[in-house]
Amino acid sequence: MQRGALVGSVEPLVHKAAALDRIVGAVRRHPLVTGLGVALVALAGSRKLFQMGSRLLTLYMLFRR
Repeated sequence: MQRGALVGSVEPLVHKAAALDRIVGAVRRHPLVTGLGVALVALAGSRKLFQMGSRLLTLYMLFRR
């Protein structure tokens, strides 16, 4: 009975850990792309990148129609 309750309560953590493991795996497989992304955030700033990303997403959605 206790074992079943424990497994049920740990299941969401297992799914989150699996998602994190996929992200870490992608970073390990593509270190150059990861480094370029970090350098872009450091040079341009996260606020400016968010603004540019939202504009690009708006244009993408417009042209997708």
